[in-house]
Amino acid sequence: MVSSRGFLSWLIFLFIGILGFIPFPAEAAIKKYQFDIQVKNVSRLCHAKPIVTVNGRFPGPTIYVREGDRVMVNVTNYAQYNMSIHWHGLKQYRNGWADGPAYITQCPIQTGSSYTYDFNVTGQRGTLWWHAHILWLRATVYGAIVIMPKQGTPYPFPQPNMEVPILLGEWWNTDVEEVEKQGTEMGLPPNMSDAHTINGKPGPLFPCSEKHTFAMEIESGKTYLLRIINAALNDELFFGIAGHNMTVVEVDAVYTKPFTTQTILIAPGQTTNVLVLANQVPGRYFMATRAFLDVPLPVDNKTATAIMQYKGIPNTVLPSFPQLPASNDTEFALGYNRKLRSLNTPQFPANVPLKVDRNLFYTVGFGKDSCPTCVNGTRLLASLNNISFVMPQIGLLQAHYFNISGVFKTNFPDKPPTPFNYTGAPLTASLGTVHGTRLSKIAFNSTVELVLQDTNLLTVESHPFHLHGYNFFVVGTGIGNFDPAKDPAKYNLVDPVERNTVGVPTGGWTAIRFRADNPGVWFMHCHLELHTGWGLKTAFVVEEGPGSDQSILPPPKDLPPC
Repeated sequence: MVSSRGFLSWLIFLFIGILGFIPFPAEAAIKKYQFDIQVKNVSRLCHAKPIVTVNGRFPGPTIYVREGDRVMVNVTNYAQYNMSIHWHGLKQYRNGWADGPAYITQCPIQTGSSYTYDFNVTGQRGTLWWHAHILWLRATVYGAIVIMPKQGTPYPFPQPNMEVPILLGEWWNTDVEEVEKQGTEMGLPPNMSDAHTINGKPGPLFPCSEKHTFAMEIESGKTYLLRIINAALNDELFFGIAGHNMTVVEVDAVYTKPFTTQTILIAPGQTTNVLVLANQVPGRYFMATRAFLDVPLPVDNKTATAIMQYKGIPNTVLPSFPQLPASNDTEFALGYNRKLRSLNTPQFPANVPLKVDRNLFYTVGFGKDSCPTCVNGTRLLASLNNISFVMPQIGLLQAHYFNISGVFKTNFPDKPPTPFNYTGAPLTASLGTVHGTRLSKIAFNSTVELVLQDTNLLTVESHPFHLHGYNFFVVGTGIGNFDPAKDPAKYNLVDPVERNTVGVPTGGWTAIRFRADNPGVWFMHCHLELHTGWGLKTAFVVEEGPGSDQSILPPPKDLPPC
């Protein structure tokens, strides 16, 4: 029950929030939001088109909470598509019912129906985000989550004068669901987006977009915290600001050892907080983002821009442009990721598992299925350990919790069935790729090391993998084939970066470690929507522990039916 004082505080919070400014209460509270999924005509290039939105906004509203708060978001679906919302990076301890991936932890919210996501924010602070987790609807259905530290707990870096969410995305001039459907029917990759965006706007480099440019005003001598989120469907992105350095202080809502850079690299699903000091000659400066892709495939090299403008400078002053790395600059990408380290202080330790109970080795590959109606007679598919994941028709968590048989199997292999030279000469065979809804069962509280190995089946390519329900430590990465006899000796087990989404480098491998202390069914997938749709995904069934607080919570009464 909420006290009269708490209710009054919430009313004030809601009223001011509508005006665009969200205050933070002095103590943990219940934060309530209403998300109305609806279609609205929105113009970003030369004409308006209907898109699926939350509360009529693109991007959607920012969720502001404080560490320790309880969050209740009632989602009502007025759109023609079934819907689910994922709270990306929130651990949802014992509470997979609020995680959101359709047919994994819930069935989607049907048109005309509602569902309340009810969860606690425990032991996390920083920048996360939310997005649709069904079809390609997250192209327009997404927004930021800002988790402030507990009252009285300062940032472990200089206090900024102002904080600004920066959401990087993509824009299609046509219905993105039709784009995806057409690609599937033809057996080809769908058309690339027509623009990249910064806070939903492409900037003045695109036709008809003069009014569609995000701008932020800054004052000389002040420090700004940019909360940067890559909400793009299929592109890893560079981001930079002309004339200004950025100091990286956090990724995926985990503080990092600060380092200064002119450009960041951020994969779909990842977040990065940077400090920017307004210490340049007053003027107008472009913020810019464009894709990174270091393979011989078509590059979506359209550059989105926004403007950082010093106070008092007229709009007639031409902005200067940042120098971003070349779109295929592998050396920069690898060097940037090597700089990311956990803060690892007594207050914010890096509790890296030193002993491993379960070793997993997953190969990432492409293949082709026969498709007589497709353009080339085949359809592309993607796989982990030669298994292309088949989505079920009922939520996997429901099937697990209620012991519904026949929905999935727990025989996902710990290693590929056939070892081969994973990153050698290009291979056109799929090595017997099969389809299936196969999961891996993990003992409660066991420690897991997972090596994700890119392969040259059809082509090498980088893959940002997201694990639901957990953070993990990125203990090692390399180019070529992982060597179990030599590479573990090079692991960083002191201060590796901790995150929820990690890039597997092109033609290389990444090793992560985590403790399986969150019971439930947790999705793991490539966050390139194209690859996820081709089957590059799986899930872990984490068993319950013996304690009363180590079991899955009962499902809510309004859980959507299948």
